[in-house]
Amino acid sequence: MSATELHVESLVAIAERLRSAGCVFAEEEARLLLTAVSGPAEIASAVGRRVAGYPLEHILGWAEFCGLRIELDAGVFVPRRRTGLLVNEAATLLSADPTRECPDGSETAVVVDLCCGSGAVGAAIAFWIRGLELHAADIDHAAVACARRNIGRVGGEVHQGDLFDALPRAIKGRIRVLAVNAPYVPTGAIDSMPHEAREHEPFWSLDGGADGLEFHRRIAAEANEWLRPGGNLIIETSERQAAGTASILASAGFAVRTVRSEELDGTVVVGRARL
Repeated sequence: MSATELHVESLVAIAERLRSAGCVFAEEEARLLLTAVSGPAEIASAVGRRVAGYPLEHILGWAEFCGLRIELDAGVFVPRRRTGLLVNEAATLLSADPTRECPDGSETAVVVDLCCGSGAVGAAIAFWIRGLELHAADIDHAAVACARRNIGRVGGEVHQGDLFDALPRAIKGRIRVLAVNAPYVPTGAIDSMPHEAREHEPFWSLDGGADGLEFHRRIAAEANEWLRPGGNLIIETSERQAAGTASILASAGFAVRTVRSEELDGTVVVGRARL
């Protein structure tokens, strides 16, 4: 099919091509692609890439997350709808804490988005809860470059490095909410993930080790040093792995609860630090 022929195809016809390729929301994707690009060659390329399994968000250059448009570069982890539960829990905890801000600013809440990827979680938290001191960190250069655009819009800072090594020492012992979406897919399960994740997102953004909980152990081991007394660590996990994540946090001295959202198909474990 030539680019010109594709250009004159109806929205319905393009949606049918996408549906045949396995796209569940074919009509919506067709509208987004046709809005994002113009000209027969560009349309042909965009549709062809999507049919071949390229992530829609990487083609568009953005992902919708918690009502925000998050800029997204090729090769950067795509934020999932289920991760909205992580944002919801962080916002609830911050809103419920009456000491979040004092008139002199001395109690401004410090929030960290660890393993931030595109910075979607931190940006969404800061959008809903204003007046935060926001920091985000990731080990991947491409993710950090992307996060700096998204986090920068809400006044936060992004740091590059391995977990807590990336964070400024000035916030050690001051973090009120530590939001974490670290890799938690067991290494052996990555081959069974959808093609677009396996082929177009970095392996290290998915691989959580043999049981998927390697990063949860590392984070729990250090988090108490970084959280303020009574601060909260919120970790996204899977429903199947939630008991394991909860056990790791409990063993590290946290008071633990698990939150599940069927609507979002999301699961997080919340650990409250010692007072």
